Amino acid sequence: MGATSGMGRGIALGLLTEGYVIGVCGRRKEALDEIKAIAPDKVFTKVIDVTKEEAPSLLMQLIEEMGGMDLYFHSSGYGKQNLDLALPIECQTVLTNSYGFTQMVVTAFNYFKKEKRSGRIAVISSVAGTKGMGAAPSYSATKRFDWTYIEALAQLANMQKLDIRFTDIRPGFVDTDFIAGDSYPMTMPADYVVKHILKAVRKGKRKVIIDWKYRIMCFFWRHIPSFLWERLNIK
Repeated sequence: MGATSGMGRGIALGLLTEGYVIGVCGRRKEALDEIKAIAPDKVFTKVIDVTKEEAPSLLMQLIEEMGGMDLYFHSSGYGKQNLDLALPIECQTVLTNSYGFTQMVVTAFNYFKKEKRSGRIAVISSVAGTKGMGAAPSYSATKRFDWTYIEALAQLANMQKLDIRFTDIRPGFVDTDFIAGDSYPMTMPADYVVKHILKAVRKGKRKVIIDWKYRIMCFFWRHIPSFLWERLNIK
């Protein structure tokens, strides 16, 4: 989900190279068709906007067309720096990263529960969920939501004795269209990040922060008390 550009596209192509039959979803049909043209017999496509009411039923249609699903990969997301707190940006971020995320992940979970009692759900969240970030309030808040939601589903799967596994992937800044036109510290090449994401999924990692620089940063961020954090100027 979210295969039309950036990391989502790179992951789709990587899984295809590894021999997967893949279903690619996103809002831009032409971008999906470009992936299908690479291997028409191994690529299924479906135009899906995760924020729309019909998104879950469209995902189920795609799964049926493919003949089943073993791995659901969620790479759809939205967010911008928003120091002026422009309401449309805040609301669109919540709509995509919380509502849309929930729609699709729950659909995948229920499919695995009903049809297989097993499967893997992998999601791209972000290191931004580590702390509330004044420069991007809804983005950091929704990424924390994603962390917590996956944690809750992992517990639910265990409660219901389901073999549904989860991988929460937390990159930092990645050189994709998502941040085009802006300059950020510690920006990583997209190919480098995709390689590490695919490795994490192959190894069945539960959580992974990409890469070591961000692991160190997040370690220190977690230990900054709130009264001090709220006085820092981080952009």
